[in-house]
Amino acid sequence: MNLAQALRLDGAPCLALTGAGGKTTALFQLARQLRPPVVVTTSTHLHVDQSSLADRRRTVTRPEDLSDLDTRPLPEVLLVTGPRDGDRLTAPAPDCLYWLHEFCERRRLPLLIEADGARQRPLKAPAEHEPVVPEFVEAVLVVAGLSGLGKPLSAETVHRPEIFARLSGLEPGAPVTVEGLGRVLSHPAGGVKAIPGPARRLALLNQAETPASLSSGGRLAEMLLAAYDCVALGSLRQGSLQAFENVAGILLAAGEAKRYGSPKQLLDWHGRPLVRHAAETALSAGLDPVVVVTGAAGERVEAALEGLKVRIARNPDWASGQSSSLKAGLAALPARTGAAVFLLADQPQVPATLLRALVERHRQERPVILAPLVGDRRANPVLFDRLTFPALGELSGDVGGRAVFSRFPVTYLPWQDESLLAEIDLPDDYARLSHD
Repeated sequence: MNLAQALRLDGAPCLALTGAGGKTTALFQLARQLRPPVVVTTSTHLHVDQSSLADRRRTVTRPEDLSDLDTRPLPEVLLVTGPRDGDRLTAPAPDCLYWLHEFCERRRLPLLIEADGARQRPLKAPAEHEPVVPEFVEAVLVVAGLSGLGKPLSAETVHRPEIFARLSGLEPGAPVTVEGLGRVLSHPAGGVKAIPGPARRLALLNQAETPASLSSGGRLAEMLLAAYDCVALGSLRQGSLQAFENVAGILLAAGEAKRYGSPKQLLDWHGRPLVRHAAETALSAGLDPVVVVTGAAGERVEAALEGLKVRIARNPDWASGQSSSLKAGLAALPARTGAAVFLLADQPQVPATLLRALVERHRQERPVILAPLVGDRRANPVLFDRLTFPALGELSGDVGGRAVFSRFPVTYLPWQDESLLAEIDLPDDYARLSHD
């Protein structure tokens, strides 16, 4: 995935970039990845050498200097700055930035804004006067260079090290740790400072070019998902990125199990109700959040989940078919959820390792639909990217997610364990599985 794909940036985003460790590189890579023409500017300053990364630069001091943009052909990447000041290109005046925003919004053009500086250091903490993020932006990308991990917390590695030390809880001169960097990037006075309330929070963990830095970056990315909508991890230089997003688990446990004759969700599975076993598996795999959809025998099913960190989505229309439970589960998800894995309570052989494998594949390639494949047979559970959520929300009747397979590309994850195919439909199935 390139950076725009990893961050789900398409169409005409209005994006500000802050932080350190590759911010300007990210700025111009995005400018080349989005649909042209793209307008690039700054709310602080850029080094004069960086103007060569654009196709054309326009110097402005007042909005009238931009009025001919409506009538002239635009280059693929247009850089708009204020006048040159030594080796720096200054920011356009605030009224020029607002003019650019209105122009790009009207023309449906991407607008990318570099919103602070870092003196070429891989890491930074913002001073009181920064970052300068315009209130109109739709998303903010916070960049950090992982080459700073393990280095001493000093001015050689960190821009504004005294502020970084205070926010991270690390002593000056101590090695920069994953946990310390995570605290800075998540702190209201650190990475998420000045991000407008409605804006998407995005992070780029750049300079991950070794197995060790990828491992550390993965731990950091998972920490940051509590504060960010999406975290891209990898190397802009090498052109390799993966995308971390919250992947939810939706456990469908609303049916009455008419064929079985009693609620299967409550059958004993090695000392626990089946529904609790499935929820615990989803939680142990790191699915977040885990939503349990209840309906028939709802009070008893919910009692079986007592003490677990799950969300309950009650489906009063459970009798109308499985599609109503899909929609109830999706409605309970946070807006920033990147994908959801749909699980069934009557498939106790699903291991946490499979759930983790589905999530990892989604991070690497972001398949739209990802299903396990045992031999030549498709199995459950299936992961659905957020791109499918509107289509799933249109389903009706007694159909499941398979009903949208024809509308999206389906990727298969080979899985060797045939027990994944086992389901509990009848009492004989339960007797056989529970004694295996």
